[in-house]
Amino acid sequence: MSAEATNPANPGPVTPAAPRKKARARIDLRRLGRAALLGSPARDKLPDAIGHVAEAHRAHYPDADLEPLRRAYVLAESSHRGQMRKSGEPYITHPLAVTLILAELGAETTTLTASLLHDTVEDTDVTLDQVREQFGEEVRYLVDGVTKLEKVDYGAAAEPETFRKMLVATGNDVRVMSIKLADRLHNMRTLGVMRPEKQARIAKVTRDVLIPLAERLGVQALKTELEDLVFAILHPDEYEHTRELIVDNATRADDPLAEISDEVRTVLRDADIPAEVLIRPRHFVSMHRVARKRGQLRGADFGRLLVLVNEDADCYGVLGELHTCMTPVVSEFKDFIAVPKFNLYQSLHTAVARPDGQVAEVLIRTHQMHKVAEAGVIALGNPYAPPAEEQSGEGVPADGERADPTRPGWLSRLLDWQRGAPDPDTFWSTLREDLAQDREITVFRPDGGTLGLPEGATCVDAAYAQYGEDAHACIGARVNGRLATLSTVLKDGDSVQLLMGQDPASEPSREWLDHAHTPAARIAIQRWLAAHPVHDDTDPEQAERSGLRDGIGGGAERAGAVDSVTRAATAGRVTSEGAGAPARPRDAEVLVDRPGATPRLAGCCTPVPPDEVTGFSVRGGVVTVHRVECAAVARMKSGGRPEIGVRWGDTTACRVTLVAESFGRPHLLADLTEAIALEGAEIVSATVEPPSQQRVRHTYTLQLPDAAHLPVLMRAMRNVPGVYDVGRAQHQTSAS
Repeated sequence: MSAEATNPANPGPVTPAAPRKKARARIDLRRLGRAALLGSPARDKLPDAIGHVAEAHRAHYPDADLEPLRRAYVLAESSHRGQMRKSGEPYITHPLAVTLILAELGAETTTLTASLLHDTVEDTDVTLDQVREQFGEEVRYLVDGVTKLEKVDYGAAAEPETFRKMLVATGNDVRVMSIKLADRLHNMRTLGVMRPEKQARIAKVTRDVLIPLAERLGVQALKTELEDLVFAILHPDEYEHTRELIVDNATRADDPLAEISDEVRTVLRDADIPAEVLIRPRHFVSMHRVARKRGQLRGADFGRLLVLVNEDADCYGVLGELHTCMTPVVSEFKDFIAVPKFNLYQSLHTAVARPDGQVAEVLIRTHQMHKVAEAGVIALGNPYAPPAEEQSGEGVPADGERADPTRPGWLSRLLDWQRGAPDPDTFWSTLREDLAQDREITVFRPDGGTLGLPEGATCVDAAYAQYGEDAHACIGARVNGRLATLSTVLKDGDSVQLLMGQDPASEPSREWLDHAHTPAARIAIQRWLAAHPVHDDTDPEQAERSGLRDGIGGGAERAGAVDSVTRAATAGRVTSEGAGAPARPRDAEVLVDRPGATPRLAGCCTPVPPDEVTGFSVRGGVVTVHRVECAAVARMKSGGRPEIGVRWGDTTACRVTLVAESFGRPHLLADLTEAIALEGAEIVSATVEPPSQQRVRHTYTLQLPDAAHLPVLMRAMRNVPGVYDVGRAQHQTSAS
């Protein structure tokens, strides 16, 4: 692109294209890239201009109209005439090479036309309007999508803003990124003319951004070669060592993979399954990873077997034969046909072992699956044209917007969060973090819909993926029907129900950032926190309110003070035990079947009418009254303590201790105590334990005017958003 184009003062004549050869073999990108890394012949020969592209294109589209390609080449060649690459070659060789890469992968005519023109608007006087007039809106859109923004206008933000622009364009048409990936591959192939520091900078961006994008779009042919080129630049010593391993293995007299492939062919021939069995050598980065994982390498480690069949059912037929007639390594089996990867990849993976212990990995797929596995979205042709429509630019809506049926979930999420990125630096760093998460899971919503999330995502991520910034009001979740905290890590196939609070003032907790893995969640939370900075706690009353909010909402570890509870409730209905507190109200009346005994309600189970109760004598002539299901009753009976008959009197007032379990959220304590007060109960004492795993435990001792009202009170407490359980206290204490 422009970084490699120069305009000499006296440009020499453009070298004419070589005569077109007849019966030219198709170019194997994998073989060429591999040969270049191992040491290829001199590259001083110019490509056969448009002839090579036409042959490669006709191999995939025999009836393709080549006229748009011819016109695009004429415009590109005349526009770039006089420009030279830093390698010394005429600049037109670059768009030709990029287009040839795409043609070999099966790109359709529109993509190839835009590829030939992809640098014209950026580096020449050609305008987007001219491109539209001569080639249509679709080609103009693709060319605009890959055109860099000027450093003069954007300064240091030019690169991240260019990628943002490109990704937004890719959201409407994935072919934009296909052209960019092929463009970067050719630039990486010819990067040797650059200064070492510039090589390293470009290689790092390729590693962090372009290679993950190639993986997510399923373009393995480009991804693997880009990986090897980056490996050679950033890790030259490891690269050279890996190269030596590959060269040494190539000189071996024996070839275990060849022997195993012959055995596989025999097995499939006997089973009457038509199949093609190939040996796929590992590329450099794959070989380096295997060497680090396994240590000493053996012959079968240097490649994998690829079995290509015609029908999906044949894939499973091959698998059955191999597992029956050979020794399978069951732990290596993966079915990506039934459950394709998020990048369209489909294949069966297995491995078979030889008697000498060598293990060969086997990939089984159809020819169509193989095409998609190598070329990804490029193999889809024009995914926006109806099946019966010619692969052309016709039929595009006037506004340029497209609804891509193949648009992957990760791209939709990326487009969502990038809108919230406050500046180019945040976008650039977040993009790299997002692309580093290269595995995806699917979770199910209660309505039957699904959410695609990166591996390691939590309920916090699911909330923001489903509700956007409305997820600020999320108070908890149910995962597979069980209550779960927002920090719960989700697994593929989980069912997730997000529990949303009704309070419009609900706020996210700073603690959520520790559990947010997706950019959408992190950016939304950070934006809210930036817009609502923590107040200065120099004012005592404000400090206490802030402390209370943090204690319940998931911040600091602090118990709820009774004084705070008092202010949170209404009209003085909440009281606290201690100095200055009102006189203790009378408990429910209990009658004891022992003259002169004084009844005392047990604090471990706080019985109230009409609970079934029993009593036990303690020192001082006191009889403690317990609920019959209290754990202390079983212990005392097993210890031989005699029971004393007790029963309720005529009074209805009672004192009871309730325990409320809730998710942490701001203002929860105020809402809960208000609900208690509205039901006519009086808070005698209250304790709020420090939050644990975003859950909060509240213990209230309440005075009720009528014990019959207890179920209504407990129901009102459960209805407070964030509260998921309310029950009677069951303290594990002794009754002595």
